[in-house]
Amino acid sequence: MIGIRIAGGLLAVATLTAATACTTTSTPAAHAEAPSSAMASERPAETLKPLLQQALPNVKGKTFTSAVVDFPPNARATPHRHGQAFVHAYVLEGTVRSKLDDKPANTYHQGENWVEQPGAHHVLTENTSRTKPAKLLVVFVSDTGDELKVDDPRP
Repeated sequence: MIGIRIAGGLLAVATLTAATACTTTSTPAAHAEAPSSAMASERPAETLKPLLQQALPNVKGKTFTSAVVDFPPNARATPHRHGQAFVHAYVLEGTVRSKLDDKPANTYHQGENWVEQPGAHHVLTENTSRTKPAKLLVVFVSDTGDELKVDDPRP
């Protein structure tokens, strides 16, 4: 069972958690992977830590998940998709560059946010700093049971 975790004084998460029923489901959580040794030698990877996961009581078959994504200095995520999830990302700390599908890359600073439509291809997500960490609060509305992040196959 995924519990509620309030990291770094995340008042927004506490408020969001209080607004929901504070119950969780046994739906599989988003996976957080350690970087492979080949990837670790190139650039560090991000880690995804689920905060709350709950079936939406008024939308059958959909699950709400909130998570914190930590980007160490110079970290870059593997290109990936979030299936048919609707995604909202909010920059809690640092600066993150993001590129979806064939759209131009955008740089987001603390307090800024973006959304990803279902089926979007996240071709770039990176911490722009070589010395400071970055952190996102990410909210997913997904089909119950779906993986929240599926990395592209490696060539």
